[in-house]
Amino acid sequence: MADANKDLVARLADLSEGAIQRLSEAPGADRAFQALKGLGDRVDELQRRTRGFEELEKRLTTLEKRVDLLAKPKLQPKPKPARKPTSGAGAPPKSGPPPKKP
Repeated sequence: MADANKDLVARLADLSEGAIQRLSEAPGADRAFQALKGLGDRVDELQRRTRGFEELEKRLTTLEKRVDLLAKPKLQPKPKPARKPTSGAGAPPKSGPPPKKP
């Protein structure tokens, strides 16, 4: 069985080599192969540029949260109402209509 697999793999390799040979002889094949090589280089460059995006996204999320916290109006404590003096000897007279005489 191992010999059969090796034979099959060898046949496939021979066929693929022949197909590549015929492709390379086709008109415009040089340009196609150069484009494929250039594509690999461009993909590598793109990967290098996009590597830092994850870190930038984390930093952006942190900054957005900080801005949201700063943009929220701060709740100011309500001022305590002034103490109203109770009616008594030390209290100032109430303003308003004078009391009726009986």
